Amino acid sequence: MRLVAVALAGAVGAAGTTGASPGYVPNLTPSQNGLPGTGVLLGLANGLGFWALIAAVVGIVIGGVVWAFGHYSGNFQQSYNGRKGVMVAGLAALLIGGASQIVRFFVAQGAKF
Repeated sequence: MRLVAVALAGAVGAAGTTGASPGYVPNLTPSQNGLPGTGVLLGLANGLGFWALIAAVVGIVIGGVVWAFGHYSGNFQQSYNGRKGVMVAGLAALLIGGASQIVRFFVAQGAKF
């Protein structure tokens, strides 16, 4: 078993050599002008975000209606499912609305390494 592990480690080490010095760190600087079509992708992301927010609003409304019907009919399972729907749709709207800030935060944290 040890012989197999040593052979695999040697094969991985031999295949992974690139000729670069061990201290080389590639520099990554994201640029909006790096590739063509950036404007189209930004428009697509904004459009998808808009549709997702509309779906979240519809989810909140439907969840609220189910919650109310379940509460007033004494059906606690339906009431719980409606409440869960409202919470999930609200959390989805929170994440969609803050997506760019969340990504910006993690990019800033990653740049510190």
